[in-house]
Amino acid sequence: MAIILHIETATTNCSVSVAKDGKLLAIKEQDTPNYSHSEQLHVFINDVLQVACLKIADLDAISVSKGPGSYTGLRIGVSAAKGLCFARDIPLLSLPTLQIMQLQVPSSNYDFIIPLLDARRMEVYSAVFDTAGKQVRETRAEIIDDTSFLEFLNRGKLLLVGSGAEKCKAFVTHPNLEFKTALVPSAREMCQLSFKNYEAGNFENVAYFEPYYLKDFLLQRKHKP
Repeated sequence: MAIILHIETATTNCSVSVAKDGKLLAIKEQDTPNYSHSEQLHVFINDVLQVACLKIADLDAISVSKGPGSYTGLRIGVSAAKGLCFARDIPLLSLPTLQIMQLQVPSSNYDFIIPLLDARRMEVYSAVFDTAGKQVRETRAEIIDDTSFLEFLNRGKLLLVGSGAEKCKAFVTHPNLEFKTALVPSAREMCQLSFKNYEAGNFENVAYFEPYYLKDFLLQRKHKP
């Protein structure tokens, strides 16, 4: 038996869930554009544990969305997860954010699913999954243009999901293409995959684990007048 707490803060959606043997017990999430994770996260953790009639001491592991995504959001989520693991001396699990998004879509309806997260300017973070849910192209940061994903569009029906998909609408057109731009990663989809990783012993080194930023964070400084 394994009771696992899941933390997803890679985007504007602050999402926390707790599950027993991969089955969801409770979830709380809120998608707000102002990234209020620092105020919400620990409140949400307490709330889902209370709904599930659990305490921190009952947890067997913590699972966190590791990125790519918002630099600040990832830092908040990973810091909270590591803190809980250190305090309770329990394992840390991590899941790719784009895979968490892909799990929300019935893959049998499409030949390929491409989760995309908005990055700077015309850049997105993306990965490609096939109808079986297997990742068939590496995660990358890329600039969107009229040739983006053409290799996969010519091979079958394609769904672009997530905030980064909105950028594609003006450039990527094809009869095989559909969009689902409102989808955000959620701790709901982390439950079963985290439990499989727990059973397999796929744990992170709590002391050295860092979020998967994919590219360096650039501090935007205001120009003096």
